Amino acid sequence: MAEMRPAIIKLHDYAVWSILEEKACQKPHPNVESLKKALKKAWKEITLETLEKIVDNFPKRLKACVDANGGYFE
Repeated sequence: MAEMRPAIIKLHDYAVWSILEEKACQKPHPNVESLKKALKKAWKEITLETLEKIVDNFPKRLKACVDANGGYFE
C-alpha cells in the first residue's frame, strides 16, 4: 500500500490544483509573492462542499487509475 500512496495523493492534488490554478492564475503575476498570495486566497475560497465532492469522487478516479494500470486516464 505504501507504493500506492503517492499516486493516491496525486489524484487529490490534481483536482485541488486545477481549482487553484483556475482561481489564482486568471492573470499574470509580476512576482512569486503575488502568485503565493493569490494561491493562498484561492485555497481559502475552496468550500468544504467542493472538497467533499473531490473526496467522494476518489473511488471512481482510483478505479480508473487501476484500470489504466497506473497509466494516463481522465
